[in-house]
Amino acid sequence: MGKNLASVMMKTINSMKLRDKLMVTFIVVVFIPIMVVGIFLTYELRDNAVKDAIEQSKMNVERVKKRTAEVLNVPIYISNNLQFDQKLSSLANSSYNTTFEVVDAFQEYQAFDYYLHYYPEVENIKLYINNPTLISNWEIIPINEQVRGFHWYSKSTEDPAYNRWYYLEDETKNNRQYLSLVRRINFLDYKTYGILVMTVNQRHLNMILQQEPFLTMIVDESNYIISANQTELIGKSMYEIIDPMHSITNDPTIIEGDIEGEPSQIIIDSLQPEMSQNHLKIISIVTDKHIVKDANRLSLLGIVVTVAGIVFAIVLIAAVSWLLSKRLSNLSQNLDRVSKGDLTARIVVDGDDEIGQLSKQFNQMVENIHQLIEQVQDATQQRNLLEISQKEIKLKMMASQINPHFLFNTLESIRMKSYMKGEKEIAMVVKQLGKLMRKSLEVGGNTIPLSSEIEMVCCYLEIQKFRYENRLNYELAIDPLSENIQIYPLIIQPLVENAVIHGLEDKEDGGTVYITTSVSDNELTVIVEDNGCGISQEKLASINEMLNNPNELDGNRIGLLNVHNRLRLTYGEDSGLRISSIEGKGTKIQFTLTAGG
Repeated sequence: MGKNLASVMMKTINSMKLRDKLMVTFIVVVFIPIMVVGIFLTYELRDNAVKDAIEQSKMNVERVKKRTAEVLNVPIYISNNLQFDQKLSSLANSSYNTTFEVVDAFQEYQAFDYYLHYYPEVENIKLYINNPTLISNWEIIPINEQVRGFHWYSKSTEDPAYNRWYYLEDETKNNRQYLSLVRRINFLDYKTYGILVMTVNQRHLNMILQQEPFLTMIVDESNYIISANQTELIGKSMYEIIDPMHSITNDPTIIEGDIEGEPSQIIIDSLQPEMSQNHLKIISIVTDKHIVKDANRLSLLGIVVTVAGIVFAIVLIAAVSWLLSKRLSNLSQNLDRVSKGDLTARIVVDGDDEIGQLSKQFNQMVENIHQLIEQVQDATQQRNLLEISQKEIKLKMMASQINPHFLFNTLESIRMKSYMKGEKEIAMVVKQLGKLMRKSLEVGGNTIPLSSEIEMVCCYLEIQKFRYENRLNYELAIDPLSENIQIYPLIIQPLVENAVIHGLEDKEDGGTVYITTSVSDNELTVIVEDNGCGISQEKLASINEMLNNPNELDGNRIGLLNVHNRLRLTYGEDSGLRISSIEGKGTKIQFTLTAGG
């Protein structure tokens, strides 16, 4: 039963058109995986966005905590200084007989004004002291029964030198409430004490919180909001914002709760300034709606990207299916034409894939069949023409062949007859010519020792010396280290020939060609120099232009161009010819190549 079902399924699939097969394959292989991956990625993106938002809120609370601690450290620092202020101790504990003495003492003591001027974090400084001879100037305040009744006063008298933080009314500021440091100042010399109260500048605390994107508050030990980035909340109880059922502790924590009907995350951290007996709390409230706002945006983006990917894939697979079916249909139609004997059928190749390769092979097959038919029809005629052509080629080759040995033997005969008749100079020239021709015919594509090239050059110069007599001389300065260096043949000889023909042709006497070789730092330098007529600067520029631009050939300088190109192709761009000349004094051509090159 299972085999029959599989067989029916395979038959059904094989009977489907290629386009339908591709669409089914797309749904199974592409559509479903894209949907699964898209849903998974969307969920992960949303989850990560929520985690990032909560983590960012915790970082914001930590930042507020640090900046608030920096502000609160200022009154702590001032209170530590005042603890050891002898002038303050003397002022607070002296007995005064007249009001004038009190006012004079107040005028001489400027420490409070100094601190208020240079430390803007502090709004006000007051010292409550049990000294009935003093009068209040709103900074030094004698203690009365009302002050003794305040809870913060009684608490502070119990602690010898610890700081406490309260949200207090300041009678010197129209009873406005401020976060205040309260500390007992001990005057050891007098065995007395005073209660120092310093109010923190509310603007500094508000500025810290105003930079936060979420609702952030600083709450005192009694759960009063002493600062917030929503200023209308300052002075209210924290439980007017947060449900009292939520247990708010001093331990860092995150609580889920409803704030004004909105599900929210409440991030809590505590701040205990140094040498302080009580804590402050930093509370940040982030609504879930705000947290998931970016997460929802990412979810929507994920859905859009997923849908766009699916739509794009559908369009792409439909286009590919149409192109494949069209090309295969074209191939099938042309195969049918060929099967019926139409050898003019051709397929326009529009790709290099398997179908494109089949199309090319089809065209090649049809072309081969056509050529085979033509070859069979013209076989006899082609065979006869080929035989006639081969015979003609053989005759031309035989007619054009010249035996080099015949030429050398003839030159040797001329040399011997000249020698026997006393024409030794002619015999010597014929010998040099024969040697030069033999070496020229032996030249191949392999390198030769530089000494062999110099020998060929000497043969050429001896022949030219015979021609020009005293008008031509030559001098060789060959470095022994250079003789066995391998170079390609016919590199130096064309340069010497150029010097003789173009440099010394018009010189009546005293013409000399200098050939110098030297080896230094594994580099071979060859210089061919003459003392002939030289070259004008305009013509020299033209020659250099010809060497650097081979398209502009000079028939008289083709030998130089040949040598220049061979050097550059063999030994590199820097190994070409370098030509210098002074008109009327001579010309120097040189090149440098790597000795092992």
